[in-house]
Amino acid sequence: MQPVHSRLALSALICGAVLLATTACTDREAQRQAQAAAEAQAREQAATKLQGEYDAAVAANNWELARIHGTALLAQYPGTEAAAAVEPALADVTARADAAREQRRLAALWNYARVAAGKGEQRTAAIFSKEPLDTGGSAPATVQLVIRDHPEWKRSAYLVLEGGDFDCYGGCKVKVAFDDAAAKPMSAWRPKTDEAIAMFIEDYRGLWKQMRKAQVLEIEFPVKAGGTRTAVFEVGGLDGSQMPGWD
Repeated sequence: MQPVHSRLALSALICGAVLLATTACTDREAQRQAQAAAEAQAREQAATKLQGEYDAAVAANNWELARIHGTALLAQYPGTEAAAAVEPALADVTARADAAREQRRLAALWNYARVAAGKGEQRTAAIFSKEPLDTGGSAPATVQLVIRDHPEWKRSAYLVLEGGDFDCYGGCKVKVAFDDAAAKPMSAWRPKTDEAIAMFIEDYRGLWKQMRKAQVLEIEFPVKAGGTRTAVFEVGGLDGSQMPGWD
C-alpha cells in the first residue's frame, strides 16, 4: 500500500497533465477558430475587390468584362456578401454581354471604303450574303450588297455576283424582305457592262431606310441560269456614320 504522500503526489501529477492537455486543446481550438476567421476575412476582402471590378465594368457598360468578373466572383467566393450582392443582376449582365458580342459580330460583317474614283471620292459600305448561292458560276459563291455614294455618280445600291449572271437586262423586279415582314417588289436593272456582274436596285433610299432598322435583309432576284435565288444579309451591324447624309 502506497504512502499517503505518494498517492497525493500522483494525483497532483495526473491533474496537472489533464490541465495541460485541456489547455493545449483549448489553445488549438482557439488557433483553429482564429485561422478560420482570418481566412473568411481574406475571402470577403478578395470578393469585395472583385466586386469593385465588376461594378466598374457595369458602370462603363462593358458587359462582357462585367460578366467575366461576376461569374468568377460567384465561382470563387460563394457565400460572401459580395457574391450575394452581385448574383441577382448577373443574368441580366450575361444577356447584355451576349448582345454586345453579337452586335460586334454583325458590325464586323460590313466593309467600308473610301477611294478616289472619277471626279471625286467614292464611299462604299459592302456586305456579303450569309450563305453562298449557286448563281450559275463554276461553284456556289456569296453575293455582295454594295451601298455607294459618289459626287458624280450619285448614290446607288446594287448586288454583285462572282459567277453566273442576273436575268435583269432592261429591268426586272426583285423581292425584298426585312426581318419577318412580307416581301415587297422593287424595281432593278442590270447595266450592259462586263466590268462587273452587278444589278442596281432603283429604290436605294427605301432600301437604306428599311435596312437601318432591320437585322436581316432578304433579296430574291432572277438569274440567267434559270429561276430565282435569295440572298440573305445580316445587316444589323451597319454603321450609318460611314455613309454621311444617308440617314
